[in-house]
Amino acid sequence: MRLFSSATRLLPAALALLFVVAIFHIGFGAKAIALGDIWQAIWAFDDRNFDHVVIRQMRLPRLLAAMTVGASLSVAGALMQGVTRNPLADPGLLGLLSGASFGVVVGAAVLGIDSDSLIPVFAVLGALAAALLVAAISFFAPGANSRAMLLLAGAAVSLFLAANVSALNLLNEEGFASFRVWLSGAITTDAAKMLPWCLPWCVIGLAVALFSARQVTALSMGHKTATGLGVDTKKLSLRLLFCVVSLTAASVALVGPLGFVGLVVPHATRLVVGSDYRHVIPFSALFGAIFLLIVDLVARTVLSPVEISTGVVTSLLGAPLFLVLIRRVL
Repeated sequence: MRLFSSATRLLPAALALLFVVAIFHIGFGAKAIALGDIWQAIWAFDDRNFDHVVIRQMRLPRLLAAMTVGASLSVAGALMQGVTRNPLADPGLLGLLSGASFGVVVGAAVLGIDSDSLIPVFAVLGALAAALLVAAISFFAPGANSRAMLLLAGAAVSLFLAANVSALNLLNEEGFASFRVWLSGAITTDAAKMLPWCLPWCVIGLAVALFSARQVTALSMGHKTATGLGVDTKKLSLRLLFCVVSLTAASVALVGPLGFVGLVVPHATRLVVGSDYRHVIPFSALFGAIFLLIVDLVARTVLSPVEISTGVVTSLLGAPLFLVLIRRVL
């Protein structure tokens, strides 16, 4: 099922919607800022104007972080669903978010790494280790080819790594004070200092995903079909593993673990543009950025001046959809 016969006709509307949502995201918060002031803050910045400072130093970095993470997690989820042919595949459900979080915590709080440039590296290592562990468990366990086994392996690894993070927290509560908000999946202005180090991982991952889109479409029809169409499935799988791990790990390093984004957005995207990954991947990135901007705006304003963690809102929205998908798939 698809709602639009031509994805290219939808592109201008999607870009326009992204622009409008971005303006709302910048303009609304504990203090509403007029559109004219937003424009001036971007193009004629005055450091003596409080609204300009708020936009430049707080809201623009938060906007860029939300767009980057929304696009990255959505594309990662779309790739995972295409490669595994499992509509329930998602970076969170298959352990990658927990793995990346564990890697960051071990690197920063246990090993004492204080270089921002190394945080994404530890996140990548943690996510890669979690992905390989889930794959090994689901492959060697009874019922290895079932969708349920993959999800059970992901849940087991996620719980195991979450328990380790909690144990480290209990052993060093003072050192973990700065991680409490981050572990809830919070998009904050602190993401600005991490953005230069995380953005390259996301850009490379998105570029690889776009480059591989046609082959992912073939792979989503089955390994035999893809091989018959001339796709080297082993090389493609390794490339996509790097892609998914990079996108997920950089997102976690930037704002913490945000669940269900990679599950919700790809499903909505396929309803709109169909199952051709030449359309699914770019529109997942667009819709993911829009979705997370809206979610972050709700988290920031619904109980203003108190903010809700963005990860709490994504979980509240994603959990019901996950239950619906389970009933359809399993």
